[in-house]
Amino acid sequence: MPQAWARCENGGMATSSETSTDVPTSTDIRTETAETSAPRATANRSTTPVSERFRDYIGSNWAQRDEVIPAPRAQARYAADRRSRLSARYPGKFLIIPAGRRKQRSNDTDYSFRAHSAFAYLTGWACDSEPGSVLVLAPTASGHDATLYFRERAARDSDEFYANPEIGEFWIGPRPSLAQVAGDLALRTRGIAEFGGAIDRADEDTLLVREADEEITEMIDGLRLVGGEIADIESHEGDDRLARDLSEMRLVKDDYELSELRKAIVATARGFDDVIRELPRISTHARGERLVEGVFNARARADGNTVGYDTIAASGPHACILHWTHNDGPVVPGDVILIDAGVEAESYYTADITRTLPINGTFTETQRLVYETVREAADAAFAIVTPGIRFREIHQAAMSVIARRTAEWGMLPVSADEALEVDNQHHRRYMVHGTSHHLGLDVHDCAKARRELYIDGVLEPGMTFTIEPGLYFQPDDLSVPEQFRGIGVRIEDNILVTADGAENLSIDIPRTADDVEAWIARLTSGD
Repeated sequence: MPQAWARCENGGMATSSETSTDVPTSTDIRTETAETSAPRATANRSTTPVSERFRDYIGSNWAQRDEVIPAPRAQARYAADRRSRLSARYPGKFLIIPAGRRKQRSNDTDYSFRAHSAFAYLTGWACDSEPGSVLVLAPTASGHDATLYFRERAARDSDEFYANPEIGEFWIGPRPSLAQVAGDLALRTRGIAEFGGAIDRADEDTLLVREADEEITEMIDGLRLVGGEIADIESHEGDDRLARDLSEMRLVKDDYELSELRKAIVATARGFDDVIRELPRISTHARGERLVEGVFNARARADGNTVGYDTIAASGPHACILHWTHNDGPVVPGDVILIDAGVEAESYYTADITRTLPINGTFTETQRLVYETVREAADAAFAIVTPGIRFREIHQAAMSVIARRTAEWGMLPVSADEALEVDNQHHRRYMVHGTSHHLGLDVHDCAKARRELYIDGVLEPGMTFTIEPGLYFQPDDLSVPEQFRGIGVRIEDNILVTADGAENLSIDIPRTADDVEAWIARLTSGD
């Protein structure tokens, strides 16, 4: 049982006794966890006054806060429906879904906070959520009562208000009250200090999302041990099942989710436009890839929350590297640049689009041949999407094209049909990744869903995923003719399964070689 719950001044963790090795009681654990974390140590450079006169003065003469209670946000009713569906799956179970905490980047600097996707899904609280928050679904005779616990804003006469750079309003700006969040999310709220008392009955009927908040996970495991209710605490089978079910619930999107994905895609299209307009400037810089990333990311911040994942700006031979995120190379006319990027909306729903562009505006003959082959594979995959097929069939349709074309170009030691056999797969040398993944709150959404519902699952209306075949001919790959070496192409679109087929949600972003060339000409002409 770990000892750590509240931060010490020296950056370590506070304990009730530095030398005690006794197993704590459930009361000890609840009390320690309810305590709020102190800010990281700054004693070696702090100049904050500590006199009573200063405290009295800084805590006085503040105007009355306006306590405006907002109407419920658009996603509140959708989040309530999701909680109801989860409740129906877990009658009698006590469910804990933490938002998570800030992740440390270095020393006393953190990464921007991003709540756990399960928490955002069930609360509707996303980019404006509070670190350390916890959603609790407590069982009742008719289902569950939902309560959101988060750290209340401090009074202006408290040290926290002016002296805590992690959460004090003097440092980070206004924070919402319990009543404001309750109105905004249409959800009961309580201060985080009450959370400890709410989970005093943690036992085999208590389940939590383990990966969201390490401190809460350690606390719940400790309470389970204290209660002596779980024989093998390492199995965590119930927790794993909860994480799986929360992933599988997200396989089919509701109307709100689809509207947010559409918004993210529109913003992403603008980001690609921005990059193309800047290509003449970008191509003169020694680290042009870095400029591509910066231009796109600026659009993500302007029109959304941020990027949904690290932008891939892979020019020339870097386009043959699937997840090239160093983005430190030049953008050279005559090469192509593969840009894989997506704007994340403020709701956390993200687009995931890839386009491969000729930097000087015109594909070479070989570049065009590779590009149009990849588009042919993407179109073949899209053509079969309809309710009732298996998810894996999308990949198979794309691979049929890839195998046939690479065989025609003399790259395979066997025929296309032989290459497609499960025990061969020679064509996969040039495309080792999958063709599709689910898309939503996470760029690789529904990651904990069972294989039989994911890769082997049957498509249903409301599912959203990518179609993203590619061809990657490494510069030193002697199995391909020389003119192909160093060319990498991927085309990625975001797809919605409809009642009778599919919709390409990103169809307005040019896809054919001719349309891509016209797109670049239009945006770089200066007209």
